[in-house]
Amino acid sequence: MSYYFCIVGSKDNPLFELEFGTSKQGGDGVARFPAEARHLNQFIVHSSLDIVEEVQWLNNQMYLKRIDTFSSAHISLFLTPTTTKFLLLHLPHPPNTAPSTASSSSNPNIFPPFAPYTTTSSASLRSSSSSLSSSAAATVPTNPTAPQTEEALRLFFNEVFEAWLKATMNPFQGVNAALASPVFRARVVAAGRKYL
Repeated sequence: MSYYFCIVGSKDNPLFELEFGTSKQGGDGVARFPAEARHLNQFIVHSSLDIVEEVQWLNNQMYLKRIDTFSSAHISLFLTPTTTKFLLLHLPHPPNTAPSTASSSSNPNIFPPFAPYTTTSSASLRSSSSSLSSSAAATVPTNPTAPQTEEALRLFFNEVFEAWLKATMNPFQGVNAALASPVFRARVVAAGRKYL
């Protein structure tokens, strides 16, 4: 999966953003957003802020799971007590593959031109039950609605929240000021490698 992580302040101003890819199941940690769709990530995430405004008062939990979808991209939300929003756009695609151009040539309006994710393939259906369970476990990270993926996202958000608390407790850091700390960026990247 490819991820675009964004922290939006209480005044709907961007505080931090980072693109990264999956490090699990042999991933290299590089985001695989296509060049023509990379600039749309900010617009997609910030368009989900309207849904955040509706959802934040209906639930008393901080991790609100998947709140929005745009084509094959999913947006998950973690809301802090200060109404700072951690938004994560996650885009499923088969691991260790580059974006396919076949889907973009057949329908140019699909965002982004990735092959759809699958939970099992015909080859794994013909294999034995032991290899079927291992291949199904390998495809869990590409399914954004799987319970294992939701749990990994929750753990990622919790670790980033702890790092964010430490960064914002700095007396020289403003409440709604951009986070430019290289230590904070390194901790977010480490949390991404650990859980996603």
